[in-house]
Amino acid sequence: MPRKGENIYKRKDGRWEGRYIKARSQTGKAIYGYVYAPTYKEVKQKRSQAIIHAESNPPVSRHVSQSTVPPCFIRKLTDDWLNSVQAQIKKSSYVKYNNIIHSHILPEFDNVPLNELTSSRIQKFCEDLLDHGGISGEGLSPKTVVDILSLMRSLLRYAQIQGYQPPSTGKEIIIRQTAPDTVIISRSAQEILCRYLYANISERNIGILLCLFTGMRVGEICALKWEDISFQEKSIYVHKTMQRLQIPGSTFQKTRVTVTSPKSKCSTRTIPIPDNLVQLIQQNFPNRQGYVLASPDEEYIEPRTMQNYFCYVQRQCGLTPVNFHALRHTFATRCIELGFDVKSLSEILGHASVNITMNRYVHPSMELKQQNMQKLSALLAVM
Repeated sequence: MPRKGENIYKRKDGRWEGRYIKARSQTGKAIYGYVYAPTYKEVKQKRSQAIIHAESNPPVSRHVSQSTVPPCFIRKLTDDWLNSVQAQIKKSSYVKYNNIIHSHILPEFDNVPLNELTSSRIQKFCEDLLDHGGISGEGLSPKTVVDILSLMRSLLRYAQIQGYQPPSTGKEIIIRQTAPDTVIISRSAQEILCRYLYANISERNIGILLCLFTGMRVGEICALKWEDISFQEKSIYVHKTMQRLQIPGSTFQKTRVTVTSPKSKCSTRTIPIPDNLVQLIQQNFPNRQGYVLASPDEEYIEPRTMQNYFCYVQRQCGLTPVNFHALRHTFATRCIELGFDVKSLSEILGHASVNITMNRYVHPSMELKQQNMQKLSALLAVM
């Protein structure tokens, strides 16, 4: 929440951001500067110092003449922006932004001057991506185009901060999205899957069970080590995630497996484990070290390998394969069906708010809907 009147905000990544006017264009339009710190007190102090510096250097920072600003081309803007955010974001985010820029934005706007990036041109660009974007030429999903548009908005905002006056901010462009279909493993399929996993105990199968009964993400289970499991407290400490990331600019090794902090501050959490699962793990894997999913002759199991293995297990069970994330959806839905407190469930899943849990992961089954509707029978009895 912002501190009223101070232009100080707490960001989603847990840091505090302070905004101040560092200069003005010839037309009097404010050009903002930004400072960041881990606490409100520190960012307030930084912001005050930045304001004093801006006010004591009026020829440089309070009046930026557009005529003195050299022309800006999109390639230079993207390079400068990437350099400016690299230290503030996770490696995975940097790779994602770099891919979007080089796969979509630069092929269309490489040497285009910033002053030609009008709203109609950006709108046409988005429409083309939806209609025939991507390698196949069959069009990108609305979610992907929204991500590209969001990045373009960040670029345009950065251009304004640097004293340029782009003809559009991109905020007026709207991409309509439809909620994707969410896959839930049925109760009967879950029973078949569990019987197979119990009958074929292995490190990977224990990993599937843990995700099915804790809601952990595939990257989190791949990064989980035995020392992160407390059998005494019957809990798991989730504080890492594993990803295979591209290496920008590398000509030898294109990707690398990395283990980093989870996707958000809320994703670092402690999850209780059901007693039966604790006993099963203790009985079959005493005194183990290293990664939970790895057998004694393996260093680690990466997410893609685990996803492929889960598809193999489902085929062995005679089930139609669903993606690994369906385990997380299924866990959340079963918890709601059993009457879990939603706030507790939200924290177990590592969500920033209860609304995310309810809207994104909780999908009542037809059986639960029928049970709820039967509660109306008492009213019908008196009619």
